[in-house]
Amino acid sequence: MRYFNLHTHTSFSDGSDKPERYIKEAVSQNLSTLGFTDHSPVPFTNSFALREEKLNDYCNEISDLKMKYSSGSEIDILLGLEIDFIPGITTSIGDFRKNNFFDYVIGSVHLVKNTSTSDFWFIDGPEISIYEEGLSNVFNGDIRKAVTAYYRQIQEMVALHKPDIVGHLDKVKMYNRGRYFSEKDNWYEALIDETLEVIKETGCVLEVNTRGLYKHRSDSLFPGITVLKKICSNKIPITLCSDAHKPHEFSLLFPETIKVLKELGFGYLTNITTAGWKEVPVSRS
Repeated sequence: MRYFNLHTHTSFSDGSDKPERYIKEAVSQNLSTLGFTDHSPVPFTNSFALREEKLNDYCNEISDLKMKYSSGSEIDILLGLEIDFIPGITTSIGDFRKNNFFDYVIGSVHLVKNTSTSDFWFIDGPEISIYEEGLSNVFNGDIRKAVTAYYRQIQEMVALHKPDIVGHLDKVKMYNRGRYFSEKDNWYEALIDETLEVIKETGCVLEVNTRGLYKHRSDSLFPGITVLKKICSNKIPITLCSDAHKPHEFSLLFPETIKVLKELGFGYLTNITTAGWKEVPVSRS
């Protein structure tokens, strides 16, 4: 099968290069589809998101590149956005859709809001200390309360705003590695089951994300094997993404992940092209 990647970050947000550099690498890797999904603007100082005043520039540049590569090329270029959802804080997914012309959007949670204090727990980033300090400072070290808030935030995002793709579902486990909770805990499995039920009802596509593994920040895929088994049994559609921040990362661990998915019983991946959504048979090749 020809690989595709629908989760890509450029220098417009926290990626390494300009968009066309990614396209040239995607062509050299024979990708069928490349979707750009820089981080949406957020209303506070940060080092990872698009600046509000650059959003139109981002949309226009990707749209121009779509036109440039629309003829005489075998790759589809798509304009997307990874939209951070923090209830009551960030611009809604609906407003981003209404005011722009995205082919699709990814809905993700990177900052977990404590509804009692409105402070944020940042679960991402390159430093484990940020995860630990946030858990301590925002949730007083109460991991069950913090993780519950994370999944409730995802449930609210999916139920109210229905993103096309739900990003890295269980990323909250990234720096856990069994230190704070077990993914086999009954309360944790219950949260997963509740969240998958909401996703199934909306018809959103779930992303299988390889970045945690190839960056050595997680011991498993996002989502992990146990959750993937539940996703398969619930017949929730999936797509495979590398969450690339550098051009060479497009298909890292794709062969290994495709093998795992096929062994778990998944028959198809979901891709979006300029012609719309389509199913791609899972293959070991």
